[in-house]
Amino acid sequence: MLVSPLVAELEKSELEALLAQAKRQLRTRMKGLRSALPPSAIAARSARVIERLGELPALASAQSVALFWPITRKNELDLRPLDAALRARGVRLCYPFMTPTESGFHTGFRWLDDPARLEERGRGFMEPPAGAPEAARGEVDLVVVPALAASADGHRIGYGIGYYDVTLPDVCPPAVSVIVVFSFQLLAEAPHEQGDFACDWVVTDERVIDARSSRGPV
Repeated sequence: MLVSPLVAELEKSELEALLAQAKRQLRTRMKGLRSALPPSAIAARSARVIERLGELPALASAQSVALFWPITRKNELDLRPLDAALRARGVRLCYPFMTPTESGFHTGFRWLDDPARLEERGRGFMEPPAGAPEAARGEVDLVVVPALAASADGHRIGYGIGYYDVTLPDVCPPAVSVIVVFSFQLLAEAPHEQGDFACDWVVTDERVIDARSSRGPV
């Protein structure tokens, strides 16, 4: 049966609308679940995530890592102890940034020698100083990626800005990408579409998942 281009376009639009709705519903649900956790639970679960991250050979051998600073008011997973541990090991660290341009934003990671230099610059998260050097492809060994939810195949639900979907392809590969979430944020399946970046690993406070194996052969 032949399908006209108009019908195909309508079906595509309907599918995109359904995916967008599913993502919105998941964001609302996961924000609600995470906001219900007391600070002590956030700290304990985050510590277990960091412990699980330590099981990754890619992190053990990494000389340069991209992290994120927690948005504490949103009960985000807290990797600050990992920052300190990696610095003590001599690992070079960078953090995400968004710089406004005439057409939108320039995104990436900037090297940071001292986390005390992180600052809120109007985008809702802590960023390195604007003058800090950017990390280029090949300079970052591993990127730790936040999420509101994730599935075992490496797809994630973020806040809907699309920062990591557009930024990760600039450094991965060769950088290894690792989503970190609490165990209740792990989904059987995360709605995704073309352009949504699939990460290499998913780490929770209970499990370490090779998402590449979960996706099967390409």
